[in-house]
Amino acid sequence: MTLAQLYYIVALDKFRHFGTAASNCFVTQPTLSMQIQKLEEEFGILIFDRSKQPVVPTDIGAKVIRQAKIILQESERLQNTIDTETGTYNGILKIGVIPTISPYLVPLFLGPFVEKYPGIEIIIDEITTKEILRALHKDLIDVGILALPVNIPDFVEQTLYYEPFVAYIPRKHPLYRKNKIDIDDLSRDDLLLLKEGHCLRGHVLKLCKTSEREWRENERKILFESGSIDTLKKLVELNFGTTLLPYMAVKDIQSEEQLSLVREFNPPVPKREIGLVYNKTLLKKHFVDALYEEIQKVIPKILLEKENSLIVK
Repeated sequence: MTLAQLYYIVALDKFRHFGTAASNCFVTQPTLSMQIQKLEEEFGILIFDRSKQPVVPTDIGAKVIRQAKIILQESERLQNTIDTETGTYNGILKIGVIPTISPYLVPLFLGPFVEKYPGIEIIIDEITTKEILRALHKDLIDVGILALPVNIPDFVEQTLYYEPFVAYIPRKHPLYRKNKIDIDDLSRDDLLLLKEGHCLRGHVLKLCKTSEREWRENERKILFESGSIDTLKKLVELNFGTTLLPYMAVKDIQSEEQLSLVREFNPPVPKREIGLVYNKTLLKKHFVDALYEEIQKVIPKILLEKENSLIVK
């Protein structure tokens, strides 16, 4: 019996599919299948009923898997204790990041983090808030970076920063003539939104004091929903409407033409709270602490300010 074999049976129990389990264990399907079969032969029992699709544990197999989870948790706890005491970090950290954060934040912290912790293998998945929460529940990822709050009892929430919203206004729009705008200036009449599933969509609708139904029923020539902030920006530049962008999305803009379309808000400035979310029982807490520290080092200081803000939830 090896820890790897125990890891494989726990993975197969989680995914109930040999191919998916093997992929998530970073081994080939024949390797995972062979190692599970060897374990069954060693124990003299069948851990899984392969006649059913998806595969399911046998009665005795369920008991073996339950004990295997305890052994793996204690093994990881032991390694974490050694890592913490010796100051070495080795292992895998799986991170889920929402799409309206990932392109702007990940490039800032990834290089410094990998350089400081070469023993940690980083796996980053760009997924929506709902997908992050689902993945955390199933232990498919270790930590999520998303907009807070999520208000789930089993999860820990840790604030990273407060990100202001800015308006992106086309030249032909009346608001273009203002140097700064107020929240009450926002209107649903020509608003461009991200697709459903993006939390930024909900934030924008709340700021505009409109519901999903009202936005959809509003008379307009074009009802455009995008999965990309860059697409929304291009449509604004073509005078098809206005949109709101997170602060980090405009930091990399080099074009004076594009920067001229950005309008900041008068106080109270609308902001979203960005943070880390992970399970209370996570054994890689020291990995998450290291991630938090590295992100804090690289984000603009203005994002740490909460004063004169309206936090959109």
